[in-house]
Amino acid sequence: MSIQYLKRAAKSPETETATARAVAEQMLAEIARKGEKAVRDYSAKLDHWTGPIVMTAEEIEGRIRDIPGAVKHDIEFATERVRRFAQAQRESIREFTIEMQPGLTAGQRLIPVNVAGCYVPTGRYAHIASAYMAIATAKAAGVPFVVASSTPYHGEGIHPQVLYAMKVAGADTILTLGGVQAIAAMAFGLFTGKPADIIVGPGNKFVAEAKRMLFGKVGIDVFAGPSEVAIIADDSADPALVAADLVGQAEHGHESPAWLITLSEKLGTDVMQRVPVLIEKLPSAARDAAGSAWRDYGEITLCENREEAAQVSDRYAPEHLEVHARDLDWWLARLTNYGSLFLGEETTVAFGDKASGPNHILPTKGAARYSGGLSVHKFMKTLTWQRMTREANREIAQVTARISRLEGMEAHARTADDRMDKYFPGEKFDRGAPVKS
Repeated sequence: MSIQYLKRAAKSPETETATARAVAEQMLAEIARKGEKAVRDYSAKLDHWTGPIVMTAEEIEGRIRDIPGAVKHDIEFATERVRRFAQAQRESIREFTIEMQPGLTAGQRLIPVNVAGCYVPTGRYAHIASAYMAIATAKAAGVPFVVASSTPYHGEGIHPQVLYAMKVAGADTILTLGGVQAIAAMAFGLFTGKPADIIVGPGNKFVAEAKRMLFGKVGIDVFAGPSEVAIIADDSADPALVAADLVGQAEHGHESPAWLITLSEKLGTDVMQRVPVLIEKLPSAARDAAGSAWRDYGEITLCENREEAAQVSDRYAPEHLEVHARDLDWWLARLTNYGSLFLGEETTVAFGDKASGPNHILPTKGAARYSGGLSVHKFMKTLTWQRMTREANREIAQVTARISRLEGMEAHARTADDRMDKYFPGEKFDRGAPVKS
């Protein structure tokens, strides 16, 4: 490949994980030993929250009472689109029964998990959208019990708008907890008595590490890290929009990569000049985050042709991928590694993040090479079953016995032998050569 870098990132998403891993490991061990007391201690120490953990219906109504009607409408609007998209995903897969051969019937059932834990971060920003992205999708999958958790906001309980989004999306229990202690509480079933079967939702690097460490004990949505954006742009792209979209995602945090893959050196240079100007115009918190992210993780790659650009993009496997280029159908057919794809300048990551419907909880750190984002499928188990007549055993049992013995598994083979002996007494079968000790 003949790519050039107009700007090279100083860091990668993997460079800042060691500290988070050590902190998360220590906290999880402490909570595993001391349970709810350790959670309350961490909540008081880290979030300055000593109030109730489990919110009552009365407490919820009290905190959301003063939300303006227009704000409630916007949250309901966005939640409904996420719910509709999730329901369409649910309808795209089905249960079935198939007759494999006379007497052998097999099938598939789709069963939701029993308990889902949905984490909604509230740190630098109040992530209202993350509430309905996780909870509404779990409910569309049919999960009977959803516990949601969010950080106390400025020491005063869950942010009212985040709380309203949790309620509208259908959370069954809401915990005033943030960070590693929230993830642990949901995983261990603290405060609810119902350990989560799966934990989903974005969060900082400590939350991401806690989920990674608990994976296996519980399911998780994706191996998540700081939010990422990549943009593919040719010379037809509007550099002002490209620059704005890079900055729009860089404000997520100090470690959020923003990558531009371009076929036009002129456009790349133009964007590189525009980005710092746009960052300087942001409010202080966003300016600080986006400035650090662009300085340390921003990258601009120049490619000779669109096939090379697609290869570079697939190598990044970005969480969010925008395409500002000609022939969008070609890119849709060619690109393979991304969390969610945004085709054409008319759409942008922010639309997907907030209100257009597809889920915004997506794989990062290259995980889009093998995983998609959050969907109803994450909350559902595809379970198989089979039923067989005695006559069908005549053929299946022989093949099973022979293959088992080829593998050296005599006990397996004998389970088939026993059925042949019971159902077809006196008949001769080719059972394979018995395994010798």
